[in-house]
Amino acid sequence: MSSMRRREFLAITTGALASTALSGCMSRATVPARGTTAPLDAAAFRASRRYLDSRFGRIAYVERGTGEAALFLHGFPLNSFQWRGAIERLSPYRRCVAPDFMGLGYTEVAEGQSSAPSAQVDMLVELMDRLGIQSADVIANDSGGAIAQLLVTRHPERVRTLLLTNCDVESECPPPAVVPVIELARKGEYVDAWLAPWLADKALARSDKGIGGMCYSNPSQPTDEAIEYYFAPLVSTPRGKAQAHAYTLGLEANALAGIGPALQECKVPTRILWGTGDTIFSQSSADYLDQTFGASRGVRRIPGAKLFFPEDYPDLIAEEARRLWGVS
Repeated sequence: MSSMRRREFLAITTGALASTALSGCMSRATVPARGTTAPLDAAAFRASRRYLDSRFGRIAYVERGTGEAALFLHGFPLNSFQWRGAIERLSPYRRCVAPDFMGLGYTEVAEGQSSAPSAQVDMLVELMDRLGIQSADVIANDSGGAIAQLLVTRHPERVRTLLLTNCDVESECPPPAVVPVIELARKGEYVDAWLAPWLADKALARSDKGIGGMCYSNPSQPTDEAIEYYFAPLVSTPRGKAQAHAYTLGLEANALAGIGPALQECKVPTRILWGTGDTIFSQSSADYLDQTFGASRGVRRIPGAKLFFPEDYPDLIAEEARRLWGVS
């Protein structure tokens, strides 16, 4: 815990100033309308949630839009609600599908089922098969980015394009800041020590001692409804706690070890967006991805943005996704 907190605000002053400037810029950004969609608040997102019974368990996911599919892979310890803003903006252009990973959110994991990244990839392939999705444009953040890299190298035919934001890479999987969290999970203490207090005290969750200060650029994030949506299913039952700890322990082994050659051979167009205020993943990791992916479309750095900036700036995600997809 102390290791992460020492790194939380290394760039707090510059990050806050840059975040303010970026927020003003993004508030003026526009995404061309193509049809109308209702806002995706927590109530609407909950109403849209569906479940798929599979050998992996009961997989929770949200689907919105029609046509070619886009697959949204969330970070830790969040769930698919992280992508609500991007889905709202991109559903006029794609069939947007956002699952909750095994161990997080509202997915109910089958007894004895692994929640390690490799198993998450297998779950995604089954989800795509069952939903009739041959290939998808994949957008990923944080630990979801590691799973996206495994998906695109093991099943390249299933990924049309890849948009990666701050995430694990081979040399930071897991990043050092996550190691104390893994140790707490090993003792069965992570949920009660961190997530439960944040759920009970939303101001604490947004403070420099909470997930807000650690991972969000905007001091108003995460919202009260987001905190409830993310942490309530993990805190409220013994099963939810056990699943969250299992997911966390699955982060310990380097799932990306040796992936470099496969990324070099990858022909899937890949764009990298990287927040410069992130204290969890190194800035050099963005360059690694750009230099290693065989079909990289370059890096865009987001000044002052922290790990979960896709939730702060959904217009930016939509802008880059549409450009990568070649739609207007």
